[in-house]
Amino acid sequence: MFRRKAKKCSYDRENLKPVIRSSICTGEQVAGFKNIQTGKFSAVLLIRNGGDLQEFLETYDISETDVATEY
Repeated sequence: MFRRKAKKCSYDRENLKPVIRSSICTGEQVAGFKNIQTGKFSAVLLIRNGGDLQEFLETYDISETDVATEY
């Protein structure tokens, strides 16, 4: 399977923080950004495997330690 090269994107680092939302029941994980002031979550990518997580991290130039997990 061929994988696209991750296009570099940016986000508002002052108002948004990277978050992975994980469902307790199904285990489904979604990567996105949470607004620090309002608490609103905006989904960016459905994580099906480790490659999807790496794609999210590379696209937005984020390290794994910067990403919080919410249940």
